[in-house]
Amino acid sequence: MYKTLDFNMNDLFSAIDSKTSIFNNETETLMARWRFPSLSLHGIEGAFYAPGAKTVIPAKVVGKFSIRTVPDQEPDQITELVKSFIQSEFSKLGSKNKISVECGHAGKSWVSDVEHWNFRAAAKAVEIVFGEKPDMTREGGSIPVTLTFQDALKKNVLLLPMGKSDDGAHSINEKLDRKNYIDGIKLLSTYLHQVALS
Repeated sequence: MYKTLDFNMNDLFSAIDSKTSIFNNETETLMARWRFPSLSLHGIEGAFYAPGAKTVIPAKVVGKFSIRTVPDQEPDQITELVKSFIQSEFSKLGSKNKISVECGHAGKSWVSDVEHWNFRAAAKAVEIVFGEKPDMTREGGSIPVTLTFQDALKKNVLLLPMGKSDDGAHSINEKLDRKNYIDGIKLLSTYLHQVALS
């Protein structure tokens, strides 16, 4: 699956403006990004972050992180394991400070059968609109309602691509190029036509 993708490590290095990588080859890098659980640090509130030196120690600091789960991992169990680990490590410090660990929200991971007629219709629509066969990347996404729809409706669900890798999804500078917006409309109508042909 990974060998046919148009990707090399220099693509990643260009996107992140760094030559730092956990893995040195394309397959392991993509598997870590698309297939395996991951932990992402999102920020620290309360600590001094502006340029220059600062000697003030904040009274309270809040750290934010997320964990991407994969199929067969239960969010509630992961939450309890993470809380237990952090509290255990904190207690080893012997600090007079307090720590609190909260889960803002959690959702089960979702994976689907790309050989389903629904996916074949979508793949054909992508090929017609964008002129290329889609890569079935299994990339993580934070859209828990996908699984909710699938479970409630007992139907195959898929997510159609509209954006680009540099759209900065969920960031403060998130964007969608006008061309991708227009092509997304074309993609949806072409997909519906392909579903009707299935």
